[in-house]
Amino acid sequence: MYSFSSLKELINTLAWSKDLLAEMFEKRKAFAYRYEHATEILDEARLDGLIELGVLRRNGNLLEIDDVFLEFFEQIMAVNEEINTASIHENIRLLKQQIDYYLQEERDHRKYGYLKAVKSLLRKIGQMTLRNIVDLNRNIDNTFKTEPTYKIKISKLENYDQKRKDINLLINQTRQLLDGQEMTFFRVAPDEELGQIITHLKLQLAEAHHNLIETQKQIIDFLNQIKYQSQVLERLRRIKYLKDQFELRERSDLVLRLAQCGDLFFEPRRGLSLKLSLERLQDDDIYSSLVRISRRQKSGGAAQLPLADGISADYLETESEQEIYINLEEVKNGFLASGDHLFGFVQNYAYPKPVSYEEKVTLYCQMVSLYEDELDIRDEYVLADNIEYALIYPG
Repeated sequence: MYSFSSLKELINTLAWSKDLLAEMFEKRKAFAYRYEHATEILDEARLDGLIELGVLRRNGNLLEIDDVFLEFFEQIMAVNEEINTASIHENIRLLKQQIDYYLQEERDHRKYGYLKAVKSLLRKIGQMTLRNIVDLNRNIDNTFKTEPTYKIKISKLENYDQKRKDINLLINQTRQLLDGQEMTFFRVAPDEELGQIITHLKLQLAEAHHNLIETQKQIIDFLNQIKYQSQVLERLRRIKYLKDQFELRERSDLVLRLAQCGDLFFEPRRGLSLKLSLERLQDDDIYSSLVRISRRQKSGGAAQLPLADGISADYLETESEQEIYINLEEVKNGFLASGDHLFGFVQNYAYPKPVSYEEKVTLYCQMVSLYEDELDIRDEYVLADNIEYALIYPG
């Protein structure tokens, strides 16, 4: 397998293969992206080049993005699903090493290099901590909503809760590092930017700690809901089994519980009569309505809906509207056959309808915009009626 010789080569490779990589990234959770599908986007020579460079991996007739590039794309696009607390722990370990190197080094230029590494690691710890919490909350929500198996759903949520504890432990370790274990370094290192980075990191850790409290509440709530739903489902399965065995009345207290249940759902529906007051019944509109209803009930006939009036013939007549427009293609062909410059040609052209001077100027601009490749635009300008225009001849 070959490797990239420079960063420029890597960027150029990702540029000319962007269409294929974008489609494969969208379908990364599908298990079958075939080689012949990729050849419809990219030719085989370049496709084989991506495989040789390790950007893609081929397994028989199937293709997939290499894990290194896939992880990079997911982290950049903030869609990764793996909660990687080991990377935060590794950064804390490296931070302690760089601080020790700084305190032991006596040469200023080398001390600056260690200080720069410390700043970079502090920024990474804050960013990775918040990113992991965002990924953790998204995975918890997706698991609760989409995982169909109860046992797997509970197991995943419990594992995510352990991830939450790991992240919280790393936050406490980072705080101890900033406030106690390496207090000497942060006091000795004379750098204003370092102080700003530490302040920003402390704010990020405080935000992360509060987010983890909400995450813990959400996990507990989800687990309680799942366990309750599991218990209800188990009871329904038991009732279904007893019913199928014709033992439901004998081996359960269903009849007794139904007799004791006073829920409105089991009550028969009752029609409620609406009684009007005597004052309301004496109104003319109410009295006339009651008389009409009484006659209808006595006759036994259905109510007849009034028929609408017929539609006037004037509304059914169709009208046509004729619009005259200017065909720019014909104007262009006429101009190419003439020897005049474009502005003079559009002023003197025989239009199928009256055209104002402003509309002719607009037509001139449209011709230049649409047919620029067929025109000879010269660096000569003429002023007419307070309008300066370029001399343009047929190309």
